[in-house]
Order: sequence, then C-alpha cells, then structure tokens
Amino acid sequence: MKLDAIIFDFDGTLADVPLDFDFMKTKIAALGEVFLGERPVPDGTPALEWLDKLSALVMERDRAEGMEFLSRGRLVIAAMELDAARDGCLYEFTRPVLDDLKARGVAPGVISRNISAAIKKVFPDIEDHLRVFLPREIAPRLKPDPAHLLQALDVLGVPPERALMVGDHPMDVETGKRAGALSAGVTTGRIDAHGFAPHRPDFIATDVAALMAELKDSGLI
Repeated sequence: MKLDAIIFDFDGTLADVPLDFDFMKTKIAALGEVFLGERPVPDGTPALEWLDKLSALVMERDRAEGMEFLSRGRLVIAAMELDAARDGCLYEFTRPVLDDLKARGVAPGVISRNISAAIKKVFPDIEDHLRVFLPREIAPRLKPDPAHLLQALDVLGVPPERALMVGDHPMDVETGKRAGALSAGVTTGRIDAHGFAPHRPDFIATDVAALMAELKDSGLI
C-alpha cells in the first residue's frame, strides 16, 4: 500500500519554534488569579484546554467575567505564539520534502494548534507547498481530537487508512491512532525516541527528512 496523504504537525516538526508552554501556563495562571481570587495550579492539561477549563469556572459565577478572562487569555497565548515565531526558523528539509511528496502524488498537509499568523511568520509561503492547511482558527476541534486530522483528510478525499500523521509530540501519535491513520514521531522537538516508545507509533525517526527516506525504502511513498 502506498500512502495518499501525509499530514504534519508544524512547531517542532517542520520548524524550530521556541514556544515555552510552561511559561504560557504561568501567564495564564497569573491572569486567572485576577478572576478567580487565587492562583490556579497547572494540572497537566494543555494550555488551550486549561484556559477553557478555568474560564468555565469563572463563567459559573459571572458569565461576562468568564468571557473576558477567556478573551484575555487567548490574547496572551496568541501574543506568545507570535513572539516565538519571530525567533523561529523553518528546517532546511521542509520545503524540499513537501514538494517531493507532491511530485510523487502524495498530498502533504499541516494541522496545527498554533494560529496561521504565527505559522506564516516562519513559513510565509506554506500554502504553496501544501494541499491542506488547518491552523487553530479553522479547526472546530483540535488535536489530539481526531476530528482535526479527519477534517484535513476530508478536504483531500483520503481515507484515514491511507494517511500518515507526523509530529514531534505523543499528542500527534495519539491523533493519528484515534483517527485510524498511521502515525510517526520525530525527535526534533522535546521528545526523544524513548519518550515516543510507550505510545507505539508506526515509525520513529530523527527528523522528517529521515522519515521520508524510511518511507521510500519501505515503498509507502
């Protein structure tokens, strides 16, 4: 079987973007203290979902205040994403890999929890190299919800079993598995091969370029 589509995460997978999620949660916690009366402690929930959870608590008491907290929190996150993007850089292999996939008849795509404005600071011509691009503001549900990946595959008209999800975080592997697609972890982010192993991706590679070489050798592309 050959793959019809390969969908990539962006930050840490196709580009080096120094986004500090722990600091992001610290800033959300500081803002949350204003609305909740005490500083909330991060519980391992990703920043976006944690903000939603905290704002829901505020809304139980006062909906208007909860909406204001949510709006301000989203602005904090977006500002940090844009700042990180200014210091980010695209990996050298990214454009060649995407263009090679298109030449081989394999549809490349990107799904990201980041916003398009930040992504395009690093990769301004991203849409010229992809068949589908679904940043945060376009996707009603975000990975690890499989709906994010399935939305991209629906645009391409590709069934999950003929697609591969690639990312630098176990969340990406989980997304692929939950959608019924193959999954691959790359160690260009914060997670090494040992960190990926318990999640049992179909492939683990040092970076996307090495992964593509493995896929070619196996006849998948």
